[in-house]
Amino acid sequence: MANQFVARSLDEIQFWSRIMKEHALFLSLGFTHDQKQLIEEAQQFITVFERIEEQLSKFTVNSDPQQIQSFNNQVYQAAASIWSYKRKVLGLTLRCEIRSNNYPLLVDHISREAAYFANRLKELNEGKLTPLPEAIIGENVFFLKIMADHAKFIGHLLDPSERKLVEQAREFSHDFDQLVFQAIDLDSMRPQSETRPLLDQFLDQNKVSVVSLRDFKKTARELIEACRIKSNIHPLLADHTFREAERFIEIIDLFEAKLKNN
Repeated sequence: MANQFVARSLDEIQFWSRIMKEHALFLSLGFTHDQKQLIEEAQQFITVFERIEEQLSKFTVNSDPQQIQSFNNQVYQAAASIWSYKRKVLGLTLRCEIRSNNYPLLVDHISREAAYFANRLKELNEGKLTPLPEAIIGENVFFLKIMADHAKFIGHLLDPSERKLVEQAREFSHDFDQLVFQAIDLDSMRPQSETRPLLDQFLDQNKVSVVSLRDFKKTARELIEACRIKSNIHPLLADHTFREAERFIEIIDLFEAKLKNN
């Protein structure tokens, strides 16, 4: 049990700390040159999460669970702080107090991910190590919305002349929006007793869609890196969204394994 706690904690921190660091970078690149204070704050968060990554490298699955619990608390504070920063940027943007190249939906999107990360660390320190069946739908709603957002961002950042890719991105956006609504409907109508067949079908359908989007992102990433398509997509952003799709697939696999063992 202790080793599982350590392993899950280190895995979450390894994945999401890199994501948080990259969010800070993407925000900084989207600000205008006169928004120096916001750029400096973003750069400070890059440093914060780089230090967390350095600390992370000193731990192993055999590390003292109490040390990991303390580390989780430290990283939780960093995740909560970057969440507050992102919400501040979102507020400034929605009130038109700043104008930048950071879409409001993108800022909201990355703040949702910071909240998810902070909450996951809190759950781990409370002993919630493995996914619970009753959490499946909510967790999928979160990630399905993330995937839908990614498709929208890709569609908007591609050059309009890339008509085929833009249309593919729009189709993915529509498909994942529908999956979000379907998940919400399922959560509302879910019977209190037997849910296994519904959840099995739900996870299978989601996995097929996520794998398809993951493959689209992989192709787009390779084309962007090779300068074979026209877009405003940073190569690191392409890789970033690909890794998040991979993460969602891993989580679906965890849920499927949990259901089989129940």
